[in-house]
Amino acid sequence: MNRRATLCVAVCALAFAALPAGAALYKWTDENGRIVYGDTPPAGVKPEKVNAAAPPADPNAIRDMASKDAQINKRQQARAEDEAKAEKAQADAKAKLERCAQIRGNIQTMRSNAAVYRFNDKGEKIYLESPDREKSIADSQKTLRDLNCAGAPAS
Repeated sequence: MNRRATLCVAVCALAFAALPAGAALYKWTDENGRIVYGDTPPAGVKPEKVNAAAPPADPNAIRDMASKDAQINKRQQARAEDEAKAEKAQADAKAKLERCAQIRGNIQTMRSNAAVYRFNDKGEKIYLESPDREKSIADSQKTLRDLNCAGAPAS
């Protein structure tokens, strides 16, 4: 029973809330010559009923909203792609700088008087002689040029 009473109160409240929306609107001129609008005209005046109907709905509104949503989604996707490209370009540039620094370090090591060696297939140390060092320097300088590294050390 309590549930039924609550439902009845809710229905009545909705009905009373909807009444002003359906009320008629009148226009009349008062004794001072002013135009007055209201839902109840006073006695003794000739009211004119004003049509207060809602403007007609735009039949293209849904299509326009869908189009705008699609445009927004497209811009968001393009922005995300641009950000991903920028991050990749930044990571590539950083990797290139590190690679260039590594190659320049290799050239400096080859030019130093320190003993430089490599391991052969058997895992044995093979010390580089002057011709091998010069070849390694030349190869490294070519790689620097191919990578367009800035500031390649002079020969």
